[in-house]
Amino acid sequence: MDWDSFARWGNRIVDMARDYRTSLRDKPVRAQTAPGAVYNALPATPPDAPEPMEQILEDFQRDVMPGLTHWQHPRFFAYFPANAAPPSVLAEMLVSALAPQCMLWQTSPAATEMETRMMDWLRQAIGLPDGWHGTIQDSASSATLAAVLTMRERTLNWTGNSAGLPGQAPLRVYSSAEVHSSIDRAIRIAGLGQDNLVRIAIKGAWRGMDPDALDAAITADKAAGLQPAGVILCVGATSVGATDPVADCIAVARKHDLYVHVDAAWAGAAMICPEFRHFWTGVDGADSVVFNPHKWLGANFDCAAHFLRDPEPLVKTLAIQPAFLKTHGVSGIVDYSEWSVPLGRRFRALKLWFLIRAYGLDGLREVIRNHVTWAEELHNAMEADRDFEIITRPMWSLFSFRYAPDGAEDRDALNLRLIEAVNADGRVYLTQTNFEGQFVIRFQAGSFETTREDVMMTLDVVREVAGRL
Repeated sequence: MDWDSFARWGNRIVDMARDYRTSLRDKPVRAQTAPGAVYNALPATPPDAPEPMEQILEDFQRDVMPGLTHWQHPRFFAYFPANAAPPSVLAEMLVSALAPQCMLWQTSPAATEMETRMMDWLRQAIGLPDGWHGTIQDSASSATLAAVLTMRERTLNWTGNSAGLPGQAPLRVYSSAEVHSSIDRAIRIAGLGQDNLVRIAIKGAWRGMDPDALDAAITADKAAGLQPAGVILCVGATSVGATDPVADCIAVARKHDLYVHVDAAWAGAAMICPEFRHFWTGVDGADSVVFNPHKWLGANFDCAAHFLRDPEPLVKTLAIQPAFLKTHGVSGIVDYSEWSVPLGRRFRALKLWFLIRAYGLDGLREVIRNHVTWAEELHNAMEADRDFEIITRPMWSLFSFRYAPDGAEDRDALNLRLIEAVNADGRVYLTQTNFEGQFVIRFQAGSFETTREDVMMTLDVVREVAGRL
């Protein structure tokens, strides 16, 4: 394909994208294909001769599109959102065409310097103090891994990377049971061992970590000859939005000189609205914080904002600078590859620049505030319906419920049947979780295209489908 052909087909694909995004309400939210359908539709062997782009696009529409779950659908109420607002998509198109490798300042100065500026824009937007610094990771999982590695090296006086862990007393990291499974994965990859992730009891309406139990666990581990290394707090956890008492837990960590990482992957975006910041009062006392603009803020995947009160411990943990990666003849630069596990880096800051300028912070705040308001309205309507039971009240735009009609005996089985039937129906998409031994259904609003009518339609659909069970 030459570049003139690229332009013609690029215009065609842009039109396809517009048609797709403007017709999503007519599609079932979740893919309706059976396992293996797409795999079996694809040829078993690669072509030897070139094939025309017209045929490739026809095959894409026929074989690929039916197998996609539509994450941008306005009635995608499952998991958490993975938005891709139009300005962000346009920025990613430019990045794909320019295809820079942004691992060092010298390999793309604009990418590095825009990342520095965009992270400071976001820092200001969510209310972190002056003096904090940030970098863009691919996901919150990577930011958490970087934090756990830093906890490890800091506790071992920066000898773990060179000497390894054999012969060391076990290192311990503390979290509640509500944290995302990415924390478990980080503990494993960092070589600390799953058994050394200590789950602290939770309490209160926010299902947050009990600071007294945290203090007792750390004290007991020290007495047993173990090595406490760090604390991982959650703000808006995936299951039901659990949120730790950040200030109180940080006070305990500081008492024991432990590194603190805050995972606010979803809910951190809401902190651009000052009225929600009470949920993480004291966050400025943490060592690192992460949230994903690719969830609720409109940037398309991947884009995780990783903030650091002091970057030096992270850089000391991760940086390796062989001769072929050194930049000579300049000073005062930063190489963000030293702040992350991968060496290679995409130009992720450009989509933040496009997005924030195109909407303004006020436009982004309006999206989030609407989602919270509409989710609370839906919650109130379900609470007033005697056939439904509210399990957890809204945390931002997330709450959980159960179908609980009079006379229903096995409500876990009934709600499993209900969610399967709702998702097969296709008009809305919901997911489930376990709460205190119960099978419950989650609802969260987060799509940029969602309207109040989309949200309120959920109750109509659930009622209708439940009536057919």
